[in-house]
Amino acid sequence: MLDHLVLATPDLASSVAALTADGIALVEGGPHVGVGTRNHLAGLGDGRYLEVVGPDPEQPEPDSPRPFRIDTLAAPRLLTWAVRVPDLDAALAAARDAGHDPGPGRAMSRRRPDGELLAWTLAFPPDDLGGVVPFVIDWGSTPHPTASLDDGARLAGLTIGHPEPDRVRSILRALGADTADVVVGESAEPVLTARIVLADGTEKVLV
Repeated sequence: MLDHLVLATPDLASSVAALTADGIALVEGGPHVGVGTRNHLAGLGDGRYLEVVGPDPEQPEPDSPRPFRIDTLAAPRLLTWAVRVPDLDAALAAARDAGHDPGPGRAMSRRRPDGELLAWTLAFPPDDLGGVVPFVIDWGSTPHPTASLDDGARLAGLTIGHPEPDRVRSILRALGADTADVVVGESAEPVLTARIVLADGTEKVLV
């Protein structure tokens, strides 16, 4: 199932301020130590959430590029998304059997502002087709981030555009991510578009 959307930004503070002004209630997530990033989160209902991630000015420059192409961005962008699975190894094996390389598993963690440590495993595909192919995440025994988030906003749908929509659909099937709320269509360039309904009923579009 869809776990979360990733909005990457070169300036976390300004993006959080802009989204908050638009009515998206974000809370501080915490730093990804050694990676050079930190995040803020907003609940989107049904166990899904929005992650806004950018450089952490309190960390030194990392030895390798920050994830989600953050170091190359000139403006915020809905860059990719994640699919949640209960067993990462099994999900990766099933995807490979179906002809998709989801990448190797990797352990990560961050500490929330209240001191609780969250730990998870994930896998980034070596080719995400411009961000439209999701990465896979397994939260294991860690409480899911949405357990501490308000559901003031709701994800109304995610649209994927790509020059090769049939290829994208095939990969989503391999990942078990071809759900009704994810629509794939043809576009000149890879693009993700999320429709979010705010608490007052207005709609916000993220790209």
